[in-house]
Amino acid sequence: MLVPYEALLQLSAATLDNLIREYLLSQIEDGSFSDLDETAVQRASERCRHALQTGELVVEYSEEDESVAIRSREQIIQRTSTSED
Repeated sequence: MLVPYEALLQLSAATLDNLIREYLLSQIEDGSFSDLDETAVQRASERCRHALQTGELVVEYSEEDESVAIRSREQIIQRTSTSED
């Protein structure tokens, strides 16, 4: 289930920050994000917030394993079309 951006605004700032930080750390692990200094993390966090606002990134809640993750909209579309095949 996709969580609307407006619902994210109801989260505490710390919760949303932690969700974004977890997403950024996953990008480091897969090589998409290589710089670890605090300034770079702050800029990446701001870009992530903007991408959430514009819908480029979405928050997905998995009822199956009761987890929440930020994913690219493209990733969700690909996964959905693959599961329909």
